[in-house]
Amino acid sequence: MAFSRVFSDPPSKSIFRTFAVMLLSILGSVYFLHCLTERCGTCIRTERRETGPVEGFYASKLKDFESLRRKRLQKWTSTRPLVMRHHSLIQRLERVSEEDLSELEANKHIFQSNVNLSNSLDVDLEPGGSYFDTGKLSALGEGSKKLPQAIIIGVKKGGTRALLEFLRVHPDIRAVGAEPHFFDRNYDNGLDWYRDLMPKTLEGQITMEKTPSYFVTHEAPARIYATSRDTKLIVVVRDPVTRAISDYTQTLSKKPDIPTFESLTFKNRTTELIDTSWSAIQIGIYAKHLDNWLQFFPMSQILFVSGERLISDPAGELGRVQDFLGLKRIITDKHFYFNQTKGFPCLKKAEGSSKPHCLGKTKGRTHPNIDPEVVQRLRDFYKPFNMKFYQMTGRQFGWDD
Repeated sequence: MAFSRVFSDPPSKSIFRTFAVMLLSILGSVYFLHCLTERCGTCIRTERRETGPVEGFYASKLKDFESLRRKRLQKWTSTRPLVMRHHSLIQRLERVSEEDLSELEANKHIFQSNVNLSNSLDVDLEPGGSYFDTGKLSALGEGSKKLPQAIIIGVKKGGTRALLEFLRVHPDIRAVGAEPHFFDRNYDNGLDWYRDLMPKTLEGQITMEKTPSYFVTHEAPARIYATSRDTKLIVVVRDPVTRAISDYTQTLSKKPDIPTFESLTFKNRTTELIDTSWSAIQIGIYAKHLDNWLQFFPMSQILFVSGERLISDPAGELGRVQDFLGLKRIITDKHFYFNQTKGFPCLKKAEGSSKPHCLGKTKGRTHPNIDPEVVQRLRDFYKPFNMKFYQMTGRQFGWDD
């Protein structure tokens, strides 16, 4: 009797029952995953644009990502940086071309680690729900066009292009490449026209544009304020004398027959009266232009970036900009190297590329030799304006040292 109570079932029957339960569990899990895959596949139909021949390992991984991106929901708390890295990786892979394959193949283990990390972002859906119902994560190419939350408003030949290119490395910044000139030349085209120029952004990303002429356009502050009074403004400033010479150099490259810098600087060379109507001189009177902007925006909404420090310490200036925009400091020293030939810092890897990137040949032109007496006269002219500008901004730029 005791023996029968301990072994109520034969051992073979007990093993078979355990095996049957395990088999049913596995089949149930496979069926559930199959149903989930079918449901996700009907949520969104996206097309991957053709970017050139891609073969082998990465061709299969691109297909994996098309499925993966339908199944990932962004967690905008502790996992947000990971999701942004995952999204950035998708963007890079979709732009991959044949010439990039050798480098990508060499970093296959890095790619695979990103895929593995992304797998941790799976979440449960509500019955009948879509992974995109939350609006937190869109399929590649999805998102919406928004008016800029931040604008680089000046100054011409101050380093605005360099700043924009550096900022575009940040995954939370999307910027239009060409200068829209909406608030100075194209205002009559309307806000819909302006918005349509902007890139699509996901929630949490900042839309930016840069048009350096805004800073010296009298109507621009009121127009930007009327559009959005919360817009953050960034001004890249540079030694006004060096900036004026750089401005002239750019014009000279397009119009070789223009008068000399010295003759354009003065209304009358004998009296040495500076011609402030010449735009190359006028732009550098920063305090005068800033007065106009302070009629509409508080100083707390305007950040002044040093064009000189953007060259000598790009990571330091970019850190200030990222703080001003309320973003994590992702762009650091590791993103830059100094190009001795151009005399400028360059990006080790530009946005959407695995290759180093320097500004174009139009940047860093050699300046013509200017009469030292004229340069000194300009320094004397700008000094009181510079002093006022230092006082207004609370920052010493060191142009008069």
